[in-house]
Amino acid sequence: MTTKAQKKLALLAWIAVCLIWGTTYLGIAVSLESMPPALMGGFRWTIAGLLLAGFVIARGERLPPPSRWGGILLMAFLLLGLGNGGVVFAEQWVPSGLAAVMVATSPFWMAAVEAGLRDGEKLRARTVAGLLIGFSGILVLVWPDLTLDTGNRRFLAGVIALQIASLGWALGSAYSRRHARNDNILGTTALQMLAGGLMMLAAATALGEWQKLFFTARTGAALAYLSTIGAVGGFVAYTYALRHLSVSFVSLYAYINPVIAVALGVLLLNEPFDWRMATAAALVFAGVTVVRWGKGSGDAPTRDALRPVSLDVAGLRNGLGPGACVEPRTRPAGAGLHRRRAG
Repeated sequence: MTTKAQKKLALLAWIAVCLIWGTTYLGIAVSLESMPPALMGGFRWTIAGLLLAGFVIARGERLPPPSRWGGILLMAFLLLGLGNGGVVFAEQWVPSGLAAVMVATSPFWMAAVEAGLRDGEKLRARTVAGLLIGFSGILVLVWPDLTLDTGNRRFLAGVIALQIASLGWALGSAYSRRHARNDNILGTTALQMLAGGLMMLAAATALGEWQKLFFTARTGAALAYLSTIGAVGGFVAYTYALRHLSVSFVSLYAYINPVIAVALGVLLLNEPFDWRMATAAALVFAGVTVVRWGKGSGDAPTRDALRPVSLDVAGLRNGLGPGACVEPRTRPAGAGLHRRRAG
């Protein structure tokens, strides 16, 4: 049972999650000033994975055995390679705050993926309405790039990359829900981070990014923040908050992160945010709200009734985070709690 002191500390942890994951989009934008995208992501997750693995080993705990590595590699590819990699690639041309808003479309892709699976949740009328509202926001955002021959399609490419990132996150989430293990959650996350980082470094090598790499004090500080506080620190705060607060309350961070990201981008990086972007953001959030309310109909599961699922590292995609949402599935009461995320 959660004590008052634990609940207060959990609230502080939740506030930390909102602030940390809301600032990672800014950190990515700053780090890209001198680092190519794949190298930056590779450095970030390799460092974070090594730190977290060292912490697990120092506690006398074991990392997942080789028999689990296949699933971990797949999760790393979907959640970090596609999920976080898509966000980093997109932020070369899409303002960081707007990228955070677009990542909030992840529930749409999760609903679509689940509807396509045999044992998945089928689409309801309210969910379809939410999808249409949300994607109309994306259409408002990219319409000028679709209708005007500007000769510059990079912004459109960035928006597409963000949707690929969200799709990767949805596929990884669907896989994790169906292949949950009782392995050490910290150890599993550490190996996912490490595997995702090595994948990105391999991609950077194939793309010839090493020749374009250089560091400044500003970009080095941003990378250090993303690799430590933004990855490991945010994850620790998230898991503690989820242990002592309700899932529905903790998941509200997904609405707060984009607001923080937009404000920081406008104030610190002079990023644009005009009426068209504001309209698009409002439509996306309206659509997400409708989709979530649609899934929230009926009795809410208790904390002890949550089905174990493996950790989705984004909020670490964020951000992947990540902008992730918690998607619990019920099982008989007393089965225990296992947590996952999203950046």
